[in-house]
Amino acid sequence: MSNLLIGLIGAVLATNQPAAVSNLVEQTTGVSVEIPDPNDPVEKEFEKLEADDDAAHEEVDRWIRENQEFAKKDAAVSNEELNSRIRKRLDVIRKAYESFIQRHPNHVGARLAFASFLEGIGEEEASLAQMEKAREIDPKDPAPWNNLANYYGHYGEVTNAFAYYAKAISLNPNEPVYYHNFGTTVYLFRKDAREFYHINEQQVFDKAMNLYSNSMRLDPTNFWLATDVAQSYYGIKPMRTNDALVAWTNALNVARTEEEREGIYLHLARVKMMIGQFDEAQTHLNSVTNSSYDELKERLIRSLHEREGKTNSTAVNAATNSASLPSSAAQTNVLPEKPPATK
Repeated sequence: MSNLLIGLIGAVLATNQPAAVSNLVEQTTGVSVEIPDPNDPVEKEFEKLEADDDAAHEEVDRWIRENQEFAKKDAAVSNEELNSRIRKRLDVIRKAYESFIQRHPNHVGARLAFASFLEGIGEEEASLAQMEKAREIDPKDPAPWNNLANYYGHYGEVTNAFAYYAKAISLNPNEPVYYHNFGTTVYLFRKDAREFYHINEQQVFDKAMNLYSNSMRLDPTNFWLATDVAQSYYGIKPMRTNDALVAWTNALNVARTEEEREGIYLHLARVKMMIGQFDEAQTHLNSVTNSSYDELKERLIRSLHEREGKTNSTAVNAATNSASLPSSAAQTNVLPEKPPATK
């Protein structure tokens, strides 16, 4: 289910964004995890159930889009009517999950998929019960631990999220999603992380970035992961500009389209403008030609010119003040040249 679809359904049903469902992954840590046989009749039935779930949400998505278009022509149905139609359609899927689980109560994948479905329609407590049952069925499967951590990251008791992500990683240290989720939760809930780990804020940032680094190491070509990591530097005070430039350069290297690359140029321009590298910032901005970025590009250009003007004004004032001092006093305000870097 796409994030857009989740958002649209949420707008109609007043629900929360569901936690991601992680697939079973083959372990390389000595922990034995059963990998489903795709030829197994039960797995084939489950695969069809997931496909039916996707199809139902695609249909709901189409209804929402169509009603939005009808609204422009004053021909839309009421929210109440659309809501009722959506619930009836999704109720078919709910009953299918319930039937499957009744016949296969120890199927972890079905429990997790049903949990995601329930959360998507606003039944968080029922969703939690399914995830807890999945963990109880197979405590050595990392997916339920990750999904429970996602849940607690959304709905409170964040310290549970910290502990459960750590457990998922201990069961499968080669899954990048777990590190990414864990890093994001530490980054967002800094106060909780400080208290839980008994560290200061800068150490919290260090922990989050280390988790992101592990995620990137395991999934180095994931553009959205790379951009997510790079954007996190905007929230670190003081900003770690060198690390931010490295992260945005890495994102540029894994960008797949020219539009993605131009979006990265805007970020590189912003960071370099912040540290006074105005010429390089302008070069990046000159590389952006996609019209969808026009507004943001213009804002950055205005900001760049303002910063250049302030810098030039400061330099002129400093030179004027130095010139008005006696020779010996003026010399005390001249900074020594930066020594060349050694290899």
